[in-house]
This record gives sequence, C-alpha cells and structure tokens, in this order.
Amino acid sequence: MGDKNLVARECYDQLLVYLQRFAHISREGLQPLLPYLEIRRFDKKKILVNQGEIDNYLNIVIKGIVRKYAPSPKGEVTLQLATEGHFIQSEVSFHRREPSEVILETLEPVILVSMQYDRMNDAFNTFPAAEALGRAIVMQMFIKKDARYFDQLKIPTRQRFLEYINNHQDMLQRVPQKILASYLNIKPETFSRLKHLLQKR
Repeated sequence: MGDKNLVARECYDQLLVYLQRFAHISREGLQPLLPYLEIRRFDKKKILVNQGEIDNYLNIVIKGIVRKYAPSPKGEVTLQLATEGHFIQSEVSFHRREPSEVILETLEPVILVSMQYDRMNDAFNTFPAAEALGRAIVMQMFIKKDARYFDQLKIPTRQRFLEYINNHQDMLQRVPQKILASYLNIKPETFSRLKHLLQKR
C-alpha cells in the first residue's frame, strides 16, 4: 500500500509541474481535484479508444507515448504523438459524446492521469478554479493544433523534418519511422532519405 501511495504521489507531483505551464496552481490548489482523478496504466500496443467508441476520459501522459490516428484508404494518418506532459483524447467524441472517428493507441507502456467526463463536469461545477484551468488547457491545445497545421502548410519538408528532430531527438528511438513520417506529413521514402542525410552530418 505504501508503494502504491508513493507512485500516486509521484504521478500527482509530475501532474502539478505539467499543469503549471497553463496556470498558476499550487500543491494546495491541486489537492481538492485529486479525488476526481485516477491513475491508469497500460501496456504497449494497447487500444485506449477505438473507432465507434465514445471517449470517456481526458488524459495527461505521465510516462510513455500515446498515438492518435485515423485510418484512411491510403493508410493510417497520425494526428498526435502525446509524450510526457501532453494531453490526449478523442476531442469530438469526448466533448460531444459521439462515437470516435480516431483511434488512441499506446506506443510504449504508459501511465496516465485521467478524468472521466462526468467527473470533469462535477469538478467544474464545484471548483471555479478548475473550470478556469480547463479553459486555459483547451485554449492552448487549440492554439498548438492550429500552429502545427499551418507549419505543415508553410514550412518546407526538409526544414520541418530538421526542426522536429532537433527539438525531439528521442522520438527517432521511441517511435517507428513510418509513424513519425505520417505525423510530419512526409512520405516514408522522403523521411528515410532525410534521416540518412542527418546521420551523415
């Protein structure tokens, strides 16, 4: 029991660090929200949400990687690679209570701190500070999503590849090349060529 409590405390300590990027929140300020949260663990290659299912959880990754992708006639399109500190969910499904059009899958063993949809609404109704934090998180998520979309339109492929790899060097070891290429909207053969050029530098 003691080990379990220690792990939970470490998860919530890490959660606090991540949340402080969005708003000024103290350890004492986080404490009332803890009963609304749960720690979830999953093995590698586990489907968290499948197409057609309703996503019931808002998640932040404490450890590991979760991939969000959509099948298409030309193959799987990777929409998000959520690593430590990132939120992930099937947004439309979660907020509209509709069947998901995307799939969430773990690429590594994962630890998540999660909040169920109903519990989130209870927390928002009970604690105004929680609602303000939720708004700040959603706003930043949309800003980041738009920025990534426009970067893919404006930035040349080679530059986009180099910027991503320079800022996320560990991802070449953590994520299969085909998935990284899909996420960066780069053809697999182009990604492979750019990777070889990088290795020669």
